[in-house]
Amino acid sequence: MKNKPIIGITMGDPASVGPELTLKALSRYSYYERCAPIVIGDAAILDRVKGVLGMDALRIHPVTDVKEAVFTPGVIDVLDLGLTDPDQIRPGEISAVAGEAAFQYVKKVIELAMEKKIAATVTNAISKEAINLAGHHYSGHTEIYAELTATKKYTMMLVYEELRVVHVSTHVSLREACDRVKRERILEVIEIANNACIEMGILSPVIGVAGLNPHCGENGLFGMEEQEEIIPAITEAKLRGINTEGPIPPDSIFSKARGGFYDIVVAMYHDQGHIPLKVLGFVYNKELKKWDSVKGVNITLGLPIIRTSVDHGTAFDQANTGLASELSLVNAMDYAISFAGGNI
Repeated sequence: MKNKPIIGITMGDPASVGPELTLKALSRYSYYERCAPIVIGDAAILDRVKGVLGMDALRIHPVTDVKEAVFTPGVIDVLDLGLTDPDQIRPGEISAVAGEAAFQYVKKVIELAMEKKIAATVTNAISKEAINLAGHHYSGHTEIYAELTATKKYTMMLVYEELRVVHVSTHVSLREACDRVKRERILEVIEIANNACIEMGILSPVIGVAGLNPHCGENGLFGMEEQEEIIPAITEAKLRGINTEGPIPPDSIFSKARGGFYDIVVAMYHDQGHIPLKVLGFVYNKELKKWDSVKGVNITLGLPIIRTSVDHGTAFDQANTGLASELSLVNAMDYAISFAGGNI
């Protein structure tokens, strides 16, 4: 495993589907040909979920240091933080105990990456309510990573197949999101998006910038943000040599991006970017009453370390049922491996 990147994977909220997804993803032996995966979490929780799923062939291997990991197919190395007792954690239940554990998993994986003990980090979902109950007042993973790595300029990128979206704002109210549509921030996100595309091997990326208002405001009839903030940001980006187009009406930009017009889309707020990605990547089978597909990756850009994540929540209602799909975690691992190897 000497030449394979070590990938740290957080277990997510221990009462969520995170432990199940982790076991399912790492039961794919092919990953051990491409990377050296290690889970940051609680071995006892994984052992319990393993029993529920009937995955007896897998062996949970608790370690106290990355150097103790064996990185062998069929053996799941766990940097065991020992924060929870399975008797304390009820599957599907939001609690401060689970929130504290989930936060500490994230904190630890960031420390490992900053210390160069692992090459990339992959996160399972956390409950924002649970971590706040535990006293950690963050609105999500992105903000935790930014603070603990002292990063000032960053953004969230969602990826599904060839569709890539970055955001001017994410976890704030819609009212606040509108107030955050400012020239300086839009330009900052355009530059981060352009750099990310180049890092992914897109040498001359085309950046599509969404408007905020219906029909991009119709020259001020439905709002002035396009004229006062978005267009000036695009103009400045062009002066800096970035191939930027827009503003494009939000109801058409994503279809155009799928058609190859743009390599990446700058969305103005959380739902504007998330909805099209999840309509494509999340497919529910109403006849079988299960999700056929839960795909998509969340990547934080601008950090000094690699961070990819599942593009879904904790799915507490599916915890310990065996029904949760690991595809989004698999996609996130693929991107982490690729970024760690210098290509994607």
